[in-house]
Amino acid sequence: MWQEKNKQLYRAFEFNDFREAFAFMTKVALVAEKMDHHPYWVNVYNKVEIYLSTHDAGNVITAKDEALAKAIDTLL
Repeated sequence: MWQEKNKQLYRAFEFNDFREAFAFMTKVALVAEKMDHHPYWVNVYNKVEIYLSTHDAGNVITAKDEALAKAIDTLL
């Protein structure tokens, strides 16, 4: 589940292996590009951590972040 952490939406994902994690990141990248709203993320092997905030609004959570989080959830 997404949680608020340091004025950002945060969620950690874990997959079976690097290939699955990278495939997920590729899907997220395509959605984020369409929405013109890009995440900060970290990937180590099968783990992906995503942080969402809106830089233009002063690095706080906005409706853009909530919409992207919902879109990411549909990719699972």
